Amino acid sequence: MSNPLDQLRDNHSDFSKNQESFLFTDPFVAFESWFNVAVSSGEQEANAMVISTVNEFMKPSARVVYLKGLLDQQFVFYTNYLSHKGKDLNQNPNASLLFFWPGLERQIRIEGTVNKISETESDAYFASRPRESQLGAWASHQSEPLVGMDEITQRYRILDEQFQGDIPRPPHWGGMALRPTYLEFWQGKPSRLHERVCFKLTEDAWQISRLNP
Repeated sequence: MSNPLDQLRDNHSDFSKNQESFLFTDPFVAFESWFNVAVSSGEQEANAMVISTVNEFMKPSARVVYLKGLLDQQFVFYTNYLSHKGKDLNQNPNASLLFFWPGLERQIRIEGTVNKISETESDAYFASRPRESQLGAWASHQSEPLVGMDEITQRYRILDEQFQGDIPRPPHWGGMALRPTYLEFWQGKPSRLHERVCFKLTEDAWQISRLNP
């Protein structure tokens, strides 16, 4: 049986799904347009995004989280504040996001700083989650060592018995939002002449430019 890794060098598929030029002048209008197309085109988990953080030792790490909305032109996601990423962001609020939609041959890179959203917003979102997810937020000591799955399932069962009515939001869990200072829109094109359009925030104004692929 052949090893797919051994075939990567000779895999030279081209990009040809979108020949239109990028004409947007507002990065948020562009994002919403591309995101809506991703959803309507059936991209799986269109709101999945990679968030990359850096810890106090300048060591980067990345993982997938879910975009849960745009709030005052900020990209909102929810997490455990005591998790690996939560601790990173508490020490260094600079982060980047990456959306990749392979079916459309598109990606969007976003850079900026992250802050916690209001407790009111976090409470409202937590209340909208299924009870099972609410219990999971309490039961999981995210990013901490786990001896075995029995440990966390036991905590879950105890919490399920403890909370008979509405489940309050854990104080260590809530929303965070990245306020962008840079957005780059990438569209795959034939012959690897990809289109790259970037928006950079300069003194409260967005400067638009193009980059070589």
